[in-house]
Amino acid sequence: MKIKSRHHLKGSDARKVIAKLESFLCDPSLLRKASLEMAVSDEGVDLIFVNGRPLIMIIEEQPFFTVLGAIELAPKKRLVVVDAGAVRFVVNGADIMNPGIVSADPEIAAGDLVVVVEERHKKPLAIGRALIPGTEMRGEGKAVKSIHHVGDLIWKGLEG
Repeated sequence: MKIKSRHHLKGSDARKVIAKLESFLCDPSLLRKASLEMAVSDEGVDLIFVNGRPLIMIIEEQPFFTVLGAIELAPKKRLVVVDAGAVRFVVNGADIMNPGIVSADPEIAAGDLVVVVEERHKKPLAIGRALIPGTEMRGEGKAVKSIHHVGDLIWKGLEG
């Protein structure tokens, strides 16, 4: 992933981004005290660097965590928990199917961005868009469309 441009966010723009994400966090002061930079990439995904680390991405003009951001900031809302059998599929970019879901935040609405975590340690594996409400993420069918996962272009670009 190549970054085309990078600039610090104005205070008002940074506050807007933080306001949209702080309700997900136990300790929103982590974002409030941080320096935020916008990075425009050639992949069509813009990133926001928090104290030099790419922890937030912009998806359809909406800020949400990258997988690295979910690991470091540990959001407590919009989590979809998958069982061990689903992990290998999720980390390879597969969409999340209902049978692999152990639990989901009941506040999730269809269309919401979500963090997909594994059951044992609650480690984030992917970011996706809910196709159905969290209360219906059981049974058969597809529940979450994967957008970004461990090992994809965004992740590899973040490692380098």
